[in-house]
Amino acid sequence: MLDAEFRDAGFLLKFTLVKTGAGMTAKKKVLISRCPAACCREVHSLNNQEFYVVKDLFLEIGSEEIPARFIPRALDTIKNYLGNYLEKDAKISFQGIRTLGTPRRLVIYVQGVAEKQEDTVVETTGPAKRAAFDENGKPTKAAQGFARNQGVKVKDLKIVQTPKGEYISVRKVLKGKKTKDILQDVLPKLIAGGALFPKAMRWGNGDITFARPIHWIVAMLGKDIIPFKVGDIKAGRVSYGHRFMKPQPFKVTGLNDYLKKTKASYVIADTEERRKLIQKGIEKEARSVKGFILQDDELLDEVANLVEYPAVLLGRFDGKFLNIPKDVAVNAMREHQRYFSVIDKQGGLLPYFITVANTKTKSPKVVVNGNEKVLRARLSDAKFYFDRDIKMPLTERIDQLRGVVFQAKLGTFYEKVKRFAELAIFIGAEIQFSDYQHVQEKLEDFLSDSFNPKSYDSSKTSKKWLNKLILGRAAMLCKADLVSGMVGEFPKLQGTMGMEYALISGECTDVARAIYEHYMPLQAGARVPAGVPGAVISIADKTDTICGCFGVGLIPTGVADPYALRRQALGIIAIITEKNFPLAMDKIIDKAISLLDAKLTISPVDVKKDVLEFFRERLKNQLILQGYSFDTVDAVLSAPWYDINDAVKRVKALERFKKTPACGALVIAFKRVSNILRGPVSGDMGQEKPDVSLFEDVKEKELFEVAERISPEINKYWKEGDYAMVFETLASLKGIIDTFFDKVMVMVEDEKIRRNRLILLNMIRNLYYQIADMSKMVA
Repeated sequence: MLDAEFRDAGFLLKFTLVKTGAGMTAKKKVLISRCPAACCREVHSLNNQEFYVVKDLFLEIGSEEIPARFIPRALDTIKNYLGNYLEKDAKISFQGIRTLGTPRRLVIYVQGVAEKQEDTVVETTGPAKRAAFDENGKPTKAAQGFARNQGVKVKDLKIVQTPKGEYISVRKVLKGKKTKDILQDVLPKLIAGGALFPKAMRWGNGDITFARPIHWIVAMLGKDIIPFKVGDIKAGRVSYGHRFMKPQPFKVTGLNDYLKKTKASYVIADTEERRKLIQKGIEKEARSVKGFILQDDELLDEVANLVEYPAVLLGRFDGKFLNIPKDVAVNAMREHQRYFSVIDKQGGLLPYFITVANTKTKSPKVVVNGNEKVLRARLSDAKFYFDRDIKMPLTERIDQLRGVVFQAKLGTFYEKVKRFAELAIFIGAEIQFSDYQHVQEKLEDFLSDSFNPKSYDSSKTSKKWLNKLILGRAAMLCKADLVSGMVGEFPKLQGTMGMEYALISGECTDVARAIYEHYMPLQAGARVPAGVPGAVISIADKTDTICGCFGVGLIPTGVADPYALRRQALGIIAIITEKNFPLAMDKIIDKAISLLDAKLTISPVDVKKDVLEFFRERLKNQLILQGYSFDTVDAVLSAPWYDINDAVKRVKALERFKKTPACGALVIAFKRVSNILRGPVSGDMGQEKPDVSLFEDVKEKELFEVAERISPEINKYWKEGDYAMVFETLASLKGIIDTFFDKVMVMVEDEKIRRNRLILLNMIRNLYYQIADMSKMVA
């Protein structure tokens, strides 16, 4: 026997619990506060019937070292899948989920898991009462068959009232399964299903997949082992310590016990705890040489998932390597060795690095010396390439791009550069930043001294002409560093080295900065280019890639996007919105496709249609993620949306208008207009106006006159971008539209009258259709 009490949602229950074969039975109990109608989360009855207490689920998957970048995703996947499965599929209540992870173990802890599924009440309706019972009230074969099929007796059938009359029904309570039995089936599928990692492997003779070979599994519900096998690994309660420092096994009894024992075995299982330890350690080492850490959260996250027991060590490199660009040295330390860089108060690099080892060592100096030797070789390579690269001006590297293939069907990087350089100049002119390219100007001219912006006095030269020179020269030079030795050795320095070499070659600051910034944004949510030239070239480069790939059939699928077209489209949208560029995407895409014409294997018309839809979907998803309603976004993007900033303004205005009392009724009215114009009956009417001489009802004339009166007002507000006033003006149509439909039959037999009335309604639709398809709105 066991005395217990449990508080849930403010209800306190006290029990004397007795173990039975089926579970725990409450023999004596005191209800301190009133229980909710059916049950509390953990207590299924208050009438001396069986109930089940909660237990904690603990799962640990021990393996060989999992790649650091796989761990966060795997833990999120396990957490989301198991949480959704328990709550939505299995109907098993729980209180919370926590994940832990190291390179050698993934852990999920689910607190307060109910011992069994919730019972489910199923009500099934059978035949009508009149068919189920005869005039004497005796069950017919229909009732008997229904009862038999439902596994109940005829006396258990009930009569229920439905909108169609009285029917027979059966109400069954399906007892929930034990949680342990359910987990015994689902956990091995979760572990070995292959969905946890972007890449998985098989080993031995088994057919299971995981990031790395599994060595042990701990699976417990409360104190009980959940019995299952994954391959030849049997789940149990035994875990292991650090591979090198204390590999001995230990038994797990719960989370707190596990955390104590792993720490005693030189394993810090909590990722966030390891991260904080590393941050504290590297800051301490940096202070020891009067420096500061060059903060790199991405590197910190990665290193935290590379070690189980962090040991922070400080090393030094030769000061001569400080003569190479700071980004080069930092990249060599970060990308190849996962070292943290040390800087002074001004941000200058100091000749130190900090590494994080996975073990405590008796001879730290030996470990540091080894790391210093490795870094010396990397920095020596970097210095060699840098010294060799700067001997050749950036302009002399352009021809080498003729031998570098961008994509087999789309040609070399030299061809690509020429395409997007011309597109960049076009975009610059479209946003009133620069002049258009003159017919007699060749793109190669922008590499000559006479087209070098530094050759001109900005105070005596047209600003737009000068900006065109910056755009053209930066665009032609921005891929030249791809053929440098440094970028060949350190690929992540593309753009960075282009800027460095441009400045060393004597290019102006605007050109150099644009070369660096044209790769931005590097990922969703990252910074966009600060300068207009870099932003314009970035749009041009990315648009050329997207149109080119679509034009040769390299369209992203659900699982494959090898040219990162989705990311590039999102980057273009981010630049346009953050820089507030007045760009029409359809015009930009037309220009890009015309420059690609000889390379296309798909019809230009189809390429344009597909690319525009690709951008529209990206923009829609972005707006919905920002919190705008689906129907609002859908309504605006179903109208012409090519000016992205204008479309966003319309979404914001319509979202505000939705909150006004007039919106719902107006949407219903416009739905009536759109519905009757849908399909072939209306034909292609465009901007055609109705023939007033064919009006037979005064309501036709009234609707036409109102439309004629407000049309100039709406056009005025539209051009001014005052969409709040557009929707307010449209709201004035609501009453007259309702009256029109109440009094006027549109689809009359007389073809001329019918068509004239459809033209009138199309005139109404045109008032709002260029701004938002209001028929898409939810009333």
